[in-house]
Amino acid sequence: MLKKLTALLLAVLMLLSVSAALADDLLDTVMKRGEIKIGTEGNWAPWTYFDETDTLVGFDVEIAQAVAAQLGVEAAFETCPWESIFMGIDSKMYDTTANGVEITEDRSEKYDFSVPYAYLRTALIVRTDNEDIKSFEDLSGKKTANSAGSTYALTAEGYGAETVVVSTLAQTLDLVMSGAVDATLNAELSFYDYMKEHPEANLKIVALSEEASEVAMPVRKGDENASFLAAIDGAIQQLRADGTLTAISQKYFDTDITAAE
Repeated sequence: MLKKLTALLLAVLMLLSVSAALADDLLDTVMKRGEIKIGTEGNWAPWTYFDETDTLVGFDVEIAQAVAAQLGVEAAFETCPWESIFMGIDSKMYDTTANGVEITEDRSEKYDFSVPYAYLRTALIVRTDNEDIKSFEDLSGKKTANSAGSTYALTAEGYGAETVVVSTLAQTLDLVMSGAVDATLNAELSFYDYMKEHPEANLKIVALSEEASEVAMPVRKGDENASFLAAIDGAIQQLRADGTLTAISQKYFDTDITAAE
């Protein structure tokens, strides 16, 4: 009798364990909720920004909306400073982010990444009259401006630069033009987009990274998040196959940044 009770108890515990695992499964939670919670800056055109009607738009915004649609749910955005995005993912406030996040070795130690949906080269930007900086190696001992903890800030610091923390691309480039900082690193396409709107800006690109970095959606590590990540991967692959990624890229950049060179 005791053996039967013990076996029954073990079976019940196993069932409870499986039920708890299913309850914690992020994809299951997202599907029941009917939305993916996404953190994004909302101040980095043309990636994620508010238009003249105060509507959140941009390349990343439309990519995330298309991914959510593939899963049959909505994309629920919350805007926050760049430095708060990963804290929001860690605390489960956000399920992921769509904010031009590049895959790096350090980030990959803490997060799992979807398949890439965009590829970027990093531009080294200075004032037009700056003749002291012509390569990334020339950043040693110089001041740059970037968002705290961004790939660009970390790269600049890796070359020996001191980083001044800013919140937006416009602030970054204003500091470069005013001479408050010597340079900035940023997405090549973001610079071109800025120059289209500000053709008088006293800025130039002096160097580009040789290899393109991969932009993807990060998810918390853990077995409970694996099916959600797989669903995002499947959605991105379908959007690439049916031409949606290319169409969104052409809309915002007039070129296709979604295909690896």
